[in-house]
Amino acid sequence: MSDWTPEAGTPPVSTPDEPVGGEPAAAAPSFEPAGPAPLGVVRTPTGHAAVDARLERLADADHLPADGHIEVYEDVHRGLRAELTSLDARPAVVPGPPGTAAAPGARSAYDNTHDHRS
Repeated sequence: MSDWTPEAGTPPVSTPDEPVGGEPAAAAPSFEPAGPAPLGVVRTPTGHAAVDARLERLADADHLPADGHIEVYEDVHRGLRAELTSLDARPAVVPGPPGTAAAPGARSAYDNTHDHRS
């Protein structure tokens, strides 16, 4: 501690701990919500175009406030679920060359039912 005091009529000297000109040292805290900021999450391509498109949709959430994220997440979830469901779907019947359809009741050459009687 120092006993030094300024002479009369001398402007006060500020120390590093004191703000100059009576301004507060730090800005008053703001109680406003922060704006949206990208999370910077890296999305690695899967090689499946439809899945990759859904995952890229997640980037839309980076520009929305937190209460808008749920809509993006639900949309992506629906899309990914549809892609998974499509994997379980049976492929469409592909018609063979013309003239290979068998007559009703006739057995094809590949009929392997065992209808032999002794």
